[in-house]
Amino acid sequence: MAASLEDDFEFNNQDYYSLLNVRKEATLEELKVSYRRLCMLYHPDKHRDPELKRQAEQLFNQVHQAYEVLSDAHSRAIYDIFGKKGLEVEGWEIVERKRTPAEIREEYERLQREREERRLQQRTNPKGTISVGVDATDLFDRYDEDFEEMPGGGFPHIEINKMHISQSIEAPLTNTDTAVLSGSLSTHNGNGGGNINMTIRKVMSAKGWGEVEFGAGDILGPLIGFKVFRNLTQRCFLTAQCGLQFSPRGLRPSCSLMTARHLDQNTMGYLQWRWGPNSAMTTSLVRDTKSSHFTLALQLGVPHSYLMMSYQYKFQDEDQTKVKGSVKTGWFGTVVEYGAERKISRHSVLSATVSIGVPQGVTLKIKLARASQTYLFPVHLTDQLLPSAVFYATAGPLLVYMAVHRLIIIPYTQAQKEQELELQRKSSATDIAKKKQEAESAVLLMQESVRRIIEAEESKMGLIILNAWYGKFVSDTSQRQEKAKVIDVTVPLQCLVKDSKLILTEASKAGLPGFYDPCVGEEKSLKLLYQFRGVMHQVISADLEPLRIPKQSHRIESES
Repeated sequence: MAASLEDDFEFNNQDYYSLLNVRKEATLEELKVSYRRLCMLYHPDKHRDPELKRQAEQLFNQVHQAYEVLSDAHSRAIYDIFGKKGLEVEGWEIVERKRTPAEIREEYERLQREREERRLQQRTNPKGTISVGVDATDLFDRYDEDFEEMPGGGFPHIEINKMHISQSIEAPLTNTDTAVLSGSLSTHNGNGGGNINMTIRKVMSAKGWGEVEFGAGDILGPLIGFKVFRNLTQRCFLTAQCGLQFSPRGLRPSCSLMTARHLDQNTMGYLQWRWGPNSAMTTSLVRDTKSSHFTLALQLGVPHSYLMMSYQYKFQDEDQTKVKGSVKTGWFGTVVEYGAERKISRHSVLSATVSIGVPQGVTLKIKLARASQTYLFPVHLTDQLLPSAVFYATAGPLLVYMAVHRLIIIPYTQAQKEQELELQRKSSATDIAKKKQEAESAVLLMQESVRRIIEAEESKMGLIILNAWYGKFVSDTSQRQEKAKVIDVTVPLQCLVKDSKLILTEASKAGLPGFYDPCVGEEKSLKLLYQFRGVMHQVISADLEPLRIPKQSHRIESES
């Protein structure tokens, strides 16, 4: 799966254990004892006040749900691995119940894949490209005598001389079949045309797939084609393609065959043969690592033969910056290109490339890729090799990017981050308020039980919780501006006292009845002042630390 499983799961496995105040290894008998005690505490029939009755029903249902999950071995195994999210996946009801944790994880991944496949059937996965060619040769290739005779000739003439728009959408038909509909429109110097294509792709096995393509256009005519992909070995694959174009000049058949092989972990070798209007034999070597990308290609064909080498360096920064350069030489001349690419937002990548060629001249290519849409702006500056054109094509985009980045992109991203932080703060505050209300309701329901527990403990000089606080404490060495974030949990802890003992497991105390997290994401602890056999005791325990009281080491020695 594209994303790691940990990103999808809510690993709050200990919530149910904390709610019942049992160990993660608790036996069924221990679960029953805790469940019965909490049911007696929260049973709605014990309360006549409508509001208290409603609050008791809520807490009673939470305790019942926790017991239902943890008392069932199959549900408990799923919960221990995936948390509540795992229990929400459809399909567990038909899965064999005697499974190991490894088998359960494998089954979960299978159910997740099936859910993703159902989602795929609702997607169209649109992809598009818009290319706008700009002729700006007047900026550098100006003929002064001609411009003096033309009205307004003092201003350079810049025009859009070509444009191309293409779009495609996918429609999954079954888990193995996909239909792709694509189309394009092109215009160049006032002349243009378009075409539309329909492709049906079928995955035949884990080793290969095939597709058939039908097309029609007002320039080249109808088209029918076939394509097959096949993994020959773990390190080698083959792609074969053939087509038949019904053009005004007659039938134009074409065929291509490409094989590729993994030479090592980061290197691929390709060999391609094409027969048709542009017959050629091409071999290439591609090496891609974490920090670089290198390509070497040689083509022998009609009408073009060339040798090409390119190198790209990848900076290991947050913006995924890349710099690249390439040299290509052949019967058409020689072209040198260099440029840079950078991520400017979560879904957008901007790149600029300068192309210098003989006899092509100088061209600046701007590319913006946003999600599945690509925007290209090739700007042809001059037909000659002019140093001024090369300088402005290099320095111009850098200066514009620096200005836009400083004046627009940085303020925009900072505003977006502040907005997200504000939403997180509001969401956290809302969640804390809700948990606080639930904890206060639980404390109200505990009052009568706590009164009886205290009377019983006092009669035998047992365990009395005098004061208890939970949260983030500020020590004397901390900054004075920092405020303590603690809640009073005296009543909830006294309610958990049984036979003059209080036992808390290693689970987070925030999940205990009557507790909530007053400082999400911060380190918390529990501070208790209690009395046992008439002697004062005090203890501070970390949030995830198990606690058992009374203990002799907690005793507060009286001053003589």
